[in-house]
Amino acid sequence: MRFLPCGDQGLLVEVATLDEALGLYRSLERRPPRGVTDLVPAARTVLLRLAPGTDLSAVERAVRGADMSARQDGPGPLVRVPVRYDGADLPEVAELTGLPAREVVRLHTGCEWTVAFGGFAPGFAYLTGGPPELRVPRRAESRTRVPAGAVGLAGEFSGVYPRSSPGGWQVIGRTDLAVWREDRDPPALLRPGARVRFEEVGRS
Repeated sequence: MRFLPCGDQGLLVEVATLDEALGLYRSLERRPPRGVTDLVPAARTVLLRLAPGTDLSAVERAVRGADMSARQDGPGPLVRVPVRYDGADLPEVAELTGLPAREVVRLHTGCEWTVAFGGFAPGFAYLTGGPPELRVPRRAESRTRVPAGAVGLAGEFSGVYPRSSPGGWQVIGRTDLAVWREDRDPPALLRPGARVRFEEVGRS
């Protein structure tokens, strides 16, 4: 565990694994140390936002004593995401995995994913829990524009691009579901802890 000050109102805690980061986040969310105003989990870190004048040494002691194996309190809400599996990178993913494209689709739709954390862009959720067979590297060269609704894979994660943006994930499909809308409360449809089922639609 490593502690890195972030400006005068933040503390970044680095841990070894995604599971440790999520366990630490859940533990601190249930019992936030005095002075902690917000928590932001990521793949190997948890960012603590602090009120002015917070005792950093006391926060560090509390974090070191937190349970990094904490589990989520019950299943999160289930979100069903309809996907047309016609992504430009589906053939490459099939080649990388050594699987037929139809098997890639079957594996992607055949399990329940979980939103681990958000990042990269508002509404972009990093989904975990997929089969190890679908772990593929990012594209060697990022695209300058990935359309909103693109469904992709990268490493152990799957995700849905909330809006058009640059990106380097392997795009295997697309959805019309709006995962980010500023006129919705909350704007993000896929929030940490939510369960996600991808469902194939529009197959010819």
